[in-house]
Amino acid sequence: MNGQLRVKSHWSQLAIFFGLLSCFLILTVAFSALVQQFTGMAAKPDLNDPGDLKTMKILQAISSVTMFAIPTFAFALLIAVKKPFSYLGLVPAEKPKMYLLAVICIMACLPVVGLLGELNHAFPLPQWMVDLEKDTSKQLMAFLKAENAFDIIINVIVMALLPAICEELCFRGALQKIMMGIFKNPWTAIIVTSIIFSTLHFQFLGFLPRLFLGIILGALYWYSGSLWTSILAHFVYNGVQVIGVSFEPKYIEENPQLPIYYSLVCLLIVVAVMWVIRSESIVKNHGS
Repeated sequence: MNGQLRVKSHWSQLAIFFGLLSCFLILTVAFSALVQQFTGMAAKPDLNDPGDLKTMKILQAISSVTMFAIPTFAFALLIAVKKPFSYLGLVPAEKPKMYLLAVICIMACLPVVGLLGELNHAFPLPQWMVDLEKDTSKQLMAFLKAENAFDIIINVIVMALLPAICEELCFRGALQKIMMGIFKNPWTAIIVTSIIFSTLHFQFLGFLPRLFLGIILGALYWYSGSLWTSILAHFVYNGVQVIGVSFEPKYIEENPQLPIYYSLVCLLIVVAVMWVIRSESIVKNHGS
């Protein structure tokens, strides 16, 4: 594949990729500001106004595509001489069982994520970070409020499906591949990509859980050889949370109380499933 790339230097690829992300971020912010002005929505939207919430959901959906998917596809088209979809990993897994294993793995991750969330909350954070988390939680609570099944479906599409596709394209499909070229080691690339993935969400009370999730998703992509595997896992993870919060909004700000041993058992399940995935992997040299 490297022989089919227009830009051979991985550092140059990284610069181009972040340049595209920055450009589309600016365009997305400008577009959102224009929409707010056109609709008469205040700079700080009224979370109790159904009209404002509808506009915010539309903007959220558009933002996922314009901030992550479009610049990633633009990068792939710019860099890859042939088969940009293949470059991004948008190929079927050679072993279909990888999809099932990915779902089992990500479901087992949920209690582990809860435990890491509790650990993350124990770290002292600057007040501005805490305030940012509170504002984000209020917005999410308003976003995920569902009166009927149709609302839940919309929430799943906007808050689970689109982020899963667009973020996986960006972070695993492109960034992790670039990092692989820079570090020449898959696990270093996966961890560095996951740190960036977690940091760019700007939700620091969830940094450790999101870092862990990023590592799992990165490993699923690496071992399966298909981005669809990590997209599916990401969607299931998001979807379970969106549907759960639709029925129990309090879980936006707090995790379900589970015994620590339950989370530790689930961690062992994650390790075991990941070992099976590794043993089934098409990757010939697991240590490279």
